Amino acid sequence: MRTGITTGASAAAAAKAAAMYLLTNHKPAEVTVVNPDGKAIKVPLHRYFDVFNGKGAVVIKDGGDDPDITHGLEIIAEVVMTHDDEIRIAGGQGVGTVTRQGLQVPVGQPAINPVPQWMIKTALQEVLPAGQGCLVTVSVPDGDKVAKRTLNPRLGITGGISILGTTGIVLPMSEEAYKDSLVPLIDVAVAAGLKSIALTPGRLGARWAARHGMPDKAVVEMSNFVGFMLEKCVDRGIEEVLLWGHHGKLIKIAAGIFHTHSRVADARQETYAALAAACGADRGTVAAILESLTTEAIMEILLSHNLTQVLNLAVARASLRAEQYVRGGLKIGTAFLAMNGEVIAADAKARLIGGKLGWRV
Repeated sequence: MRTGITTGASAAAAAKAAAMYLLTNHKPAEVTVVNPDGKAIKVPLHRYFDVFNGKGAVVIKDGGDDPDITHGLEIIAEVVMTHDDEIRIAGGQGVGTVTRQGLQVPVGQPAINPVPQWMIKTALQEVLPAGQGCLVTVSVPDGDKVAKRTLNPRLGITGGISILGTTGIVLPMSEEAYKDSLVPLIDVAVAAGLKSIALTPGRLGARWAARHGMPDKAVVEMSNFVGFMLEKCVDRGIEEVLLWGHHGKLIKIAAGIFHTHSRVADARQETYAALAAACGADRGTVAAILESLTTEAIMEILLSHNLTQVLNLAVARASLRAEQYVRGGLKIGTAFLAMNGEVIAADAKARLIGGKLGWRV
């Protein structure tokens, strides 16, 4: 599958090309930039333009065969020479500004991460005369629109997207990149002084948490990567975690499943059936649960057979299995929610931790 280039590599290439145009009046169709490992990355240029006292160049962000939300965006760099030897990087239209502590970039600075900054400066140093500095302004015209569909609002990055990338290369179907994009949510919570957070599978759970009184900075999306995010919580000094979300997702944790994507593990019916049997359900009820197509249908069966104690057993087991997964490194409680966002089961630890987070229990 075809690899792509990151927003960071795109910005570095645009900056290098703009500087070359400014210094030599040459407009290369392609430039090469290097990542911190020394790997050369060839990047095609889309167009050039003039700015006051400088030049600009545009790269079209290419996500390869795993195009992300920034695929196809214009990544623009404008370069203007200065009277000193410093290379300064500014954020223009569509590049976000950091407003919360805990990220890799200080508060008040454009959301251009350290590796992209390094790649931009390194690319410029290859073409600038010795001792010549410049101001490079990176912009993404549609960045403010796209950013609304990213985690940036949750991270406190306002006004646009982040310029990211640790290698300059987008690997197709890269699960690691997605996992790494979630970790800053923990860092923001830690920087805010929190020792307790809620982990939820996605934005629906985050909205439900807000509705129940929990602050945005205390709620961290984990997607399907339950085990990975629990480990990162331990690494970053978090002490307590509330597992919060729809019961159809979190029931998997009660079975010891810590990557919850359905293509990795989908034992929802089997888990509910086993727990129902443990609570005294007859063979017919267990068979009906196993044959159910949705967890909402399972919920109807439990209610109609007066088996709601299954939910209490399920949340307790989810908390136990999660604490075992991190070898006691976290105190963990679990709350199951229905599709309307109402809590249908929560263990004592969930209510204790949630109370600390502002959950109006």
